[in-house]
Amino acid sequence: MFAQNTYTVDGNSYQLNTEVHGTLTLLSNSIDGNIRFFSKKGNEIFELVNTKKNGDYQEEYIAVLKQHSGNMDAEVSDVKLTMGSLRTFYNEYNKQADSSFSYDENPVRLIAYLGAFGGVTNAIFSGNETNVYQPKIGVEVELMDAQKLKRHAIVFRLSQTFKSDEQKNSATQISFNYRFKFINSETFNAFLNTKVAAYSYIKNEFNVAATDTEPARIEETSGGGFDAPIAFGIGAEYKLGNGYLFATYNDAVALNQDGNGEFPIDVSLGYKFKL
Repeated sequence: MFAQNTYTVDGNSYQLNTEVHGTLTLLSNSIDGNIRFFSKKGNEIFELVNTKKNGDYQEEYIAVLKQHSGNMDAEVSDVKLTMGSLRTFYNEYNKQADSSFSYDENPVRLIAYLGAFGGVTNAIFSGNETNVYQPKIGVEVELMDAQKLKRHAIVFRLSQTFKSDEQKNSATQISFNYRFKFINSETFNAFLNTKVAAYSYIKNEFNVAATDTEPARIEETSGGGFDAPIAFGIGAEYKLGNGYLFATYNDAVALNQDGNGEFPIDVSLGYKFKL
């Protein structure tokens, strides 16, 4: 994908990404939460749309492609208003129109999301012996290839679990996660999350009873370390604006980490937006 530039279409200015650059150029961007496509030939730019009227799609974009492609009318009727289908059409047209045109048949289209979340946990893997709920907040960065690996994502999470009145331990964790989206649609996704590796820093406070020579006091221990918990969770996300509202149930089962024997409760709710 090429750099983003400003274009004026029907009197409106848009920041658009160049998906295919050639005699016939494909432009796109996420505008008001929707992916919109534009066709550019010379100085002429038209939006590619497919409106619905009386239950039938009008396929206005087909007319634009026919106008811009000229002698490729036969192939135009099979083009779908999707990134993959449009890329293929534009690349094939440009290759016919210009023998020097070249392109990557399998481009990587990396997309990043930044999110923030909050929730509660009984922190069964970090020394919560009383099994009380503790507040938790965090941020995450999600990376995915929207072109070839739409169902797969890598997620880096930073979370902070706070101590409570009953449980005097807190934990900071940075984790590396893999997500597989077993439901993947334009507006709703559901996924399995696997925490592959993590660094955790845990701080504990405990009361020391008074003795004949020492008064009662509070002592603190702390320490951190890396591990590979291979912990599984599930989540779902719903498209809202330029991002997603998401909910996760984390660390339901861990193959390589011992808990306190209690049933795990680690839930969070958050929002992520496209960078």
